[in-house]
Parts: sequence; structure tokens; C-alpha cells
Amino acid sequence: MTNQKDSKSNLSSTPSQHTTLTYPITAEVKEALVQTQRGCEELLVESEWVHKLARSAFTGQPLRIKLGLDPTAPDIHLGHTVVLNKLRQLQNLGHTVIFLIGDFTSLIGDPSGRNATRPALTKEEIAQNAKTYYQQASLILDPNKTEIRYNSEWSEPLGASGMIQLAAKYTVARMLERDDFTKRYRNGIPISVHEFLYPLMQGYDSVALKSDLELGGTDQKFNLLVGRELQKEYGQEPQCILTMPLLVGLDGLDKMSKSKGNYIGVTEPANEMFGKILSISDDLMWSYYTLLSFRSVADIQNLQKEVAGGKNPKDAKVALADEIVTRFHSASLAAQAQEDFNLRAKGGIPDQIPEMTISGAPLGIAQLLKQSTLAPSTSEAYRNIDQAGVKIDGVVITDRGLQVLPGTFVLQVGKRRFMKIHLQA
Repeated sequence: MTNQKDSKSNLSSTPSQHTTLTYPITAEVKEALVQTQRGCEELLVESEWVHKLARSAFTGQPLRIKLGLDPTAPDIHLGHTVVLNKLRQLQNLGHTVIFLIGDFTSLIGDPSGRNATRPALTKEEIAQNAKTYYQQASLILDPNKTEIRYNSEWSEPLGASGMIQLAAKYTVARMLERDDFTKRYRNGIPISVHEFLYPLMQGYDSVALKSDLELGGTDQKFNLLVGRELQKEYGQEPQCILTMPLLVGLDGLDKMSKSKGNYIGVTEPANEMFGKILSISDDLMWSYYTLLSFRSVADIQNLQKEVAGGKNPKDAKVALADEIVTRFHSASLAAQAQEDFNLRAKGGIPDQIPEMTISGAPLGIAQLLKQSTLAPSTSEAYRNIDQAGVKIDGVVITDRGLQVLPGTFVLQVGKRRFMKIHLQA
């Protein structure tokens, strides 16, 4: 993480090679740099970004800040919101945020971090996923200050001739500098030619949008640098690059991912979201505060001092859960979620839980768990039963072969998942 104190002391008004004027480094510019670097992994090139900020403050012309996301899945989790939070901070400084949906690049498939060719999505899958992407992102971004674009706007018109001309602006040797390509090449793992097109097309997005700054996770650094180089090739002032850390998931080990089951979805019920945040470790909590909270750096530091001085870390975790649940739901639902969490901690059942009517009784317990959506599969249902994690009206169920008779009851999995079931014959 960049040291903010050092950044302040090294401020420079030196313009980039594409400019000829210098602009004053005001207190406003210094504060904008602090906001930019809060929680970030790396800012390239800092002196150029300072110049862009100074120019913007002097001329009143907002900077163009780009984030591109391929709609490879329909849902966004808190890991995705790390860069979205940063966009909102920069948006609050008055700059133009471009939320770019990679409907064209999704057809290629991003090879970042892959040890094999990524399966490309169909246009139908992309269109379906894109429907919910911006809707969920709008829970964080200000829709009135966000420019929504699709990279098919300029990528499809390129055609074969334009694609060849674009490919001529980057060498194979530079492509092979990319870590995942290098490893696959050395290990004899196939690299399809179309995979080289992905960073080129993502870089061309920056040319088309005249981007001043592009954001991405640390795994996107190579792609972001390609955009910077292509802008130079097209005679544009190169964009700066801001990479954000990858949010560690609930397990405290791997990055947050739906495939690993260690995620918190932004559309999850308030109770589920609140409980998951309370489940993270005390140490991991501070990373979540830095990357997810909208509190000031000073507030978070004061909170850390209080905990270090003896305050219960659970209180800080509750405050974080309250903030995040309020953001994605409401203050009243956050308060209700806290009450329900406290009740569950005492072994009770929340007052407000979802209900479902299911037919076909008597019904096997595993099938009941699956149909109630409390378990995604019968195998997962069996696992929960074997771990004594399934209850009916508070009674632990240990018999895999249990046949549940008609009636109304509360079905529970783990500490946080409840469903009031109306089981009919």
C-alpha cells in the first residue's frame, strides 16, 4: 500500500511528457491525492496523476475515470465493490465516472490469472448478466454522475482491418511479459491467439474513452498498462493506473469468490449479510474497514486505538456490519438484522423470516432443504445434516432418511438461515 505521508511530501507539479503547462498544487489537490490513494495498492504514475488533478482543479474540467467490468456472472459481491467504492470517492471529488460494461471483451474471455483458456460467454449470457450489473453497482455509484458505456460501441466497428491495425501496435514479446502467459508458455500449456486480443481490446477502450485514470484489481495491472501504452500510440495523454487490493473472503485465506463460497453478495438478505460480516476475524475486520467503509481514515484509526485500548472488537464489527447493511438495504433493516443476530446468538428464532409453501409431503429432509433453497443440492443438505447444522423448530436433525410430515414449522440451517415452511401433502 502506498504511504500517504510520503506521497504528500513528494508532490510535484512536473507535467507529463504530453503537456507543456504547470498548475498549482493546492490543498484541494493534495486532499484529492490522499482520497485517491486511500486503501490502494499502487498508483502509476503519481506525478502524472498529481498534474492531472492540478489541471482539473485549475480549469474546472473533470477527469475521466474508467472502470471496466465483464458481465461474466449476474451478481456482484463485496469484493467487486472495492473498486466501486473508490470510484464513488473520486466521483464525490467531482470527476466523471465511466462504468464500462465489457459486452465485447466478454466474448473473448479475460485470461488474467488463468492457467487455461477461459471459456467465452455467448451474447445471450452476456446480455442477461449485464441487466443486473449496473443496477447493483448503482447501490454504490451516483447514477446521475455516472456514464454507462458498452465497449461493443467501438470494438465491433473496428472490423478485421481495424483489428489488424490495432494488433500491429503491440508485440508478442511484450504480451509474453505477462506472468500468466509466461507460466503457461514455459509449462507447455496452450495459449490461444484470441487471448492476446483481450488486453489489446481492453486497452483500446481507454483510447476510445480518452481515459485519464483506469481502476482495477491487482490482477488487472498488465491490462491497464496496455491501455496506457496504446494511448501513447494514438497520440493521447496516457492514463494513470490505480490498482486496488483483492478483498479476502470470509475464510480469511483466499480472495472473495462465489466459486469458493466465501463471499457476501450485495443483494443478499440483510440478516445474512449482517451475520456474515460478524463472522470475519478481528484482524480481517480492519482490512474490510479500509476497503469497504466510507468512514474517514481518522475515524477508522481512532476506532483501532479504542479496540487496542480494551474496547470489545465485536462492537467495531457490529458498526461495520450496520454501515454496510444500511448501504445495501436500509437503516431499519440493519437494526432488525442486529436484533435477529443477537437473538440467534442466544439460540432463538428471529421474528421476521421468509416463508415458503411446499407440496409433496411426506418429503425427505434432504429434498426439503433443497426445495426450500436452504441447501443448493442434496449432497450439501446431507453435509449440513451430518454436521448437526439442521434444525426443525429448534430440534437438531441427525437422520438423513427422515421423512417430514405435513405441517408448518421453522427450518433452520446453521446459525443464520431460517425458513418458515408450510408443507402440504
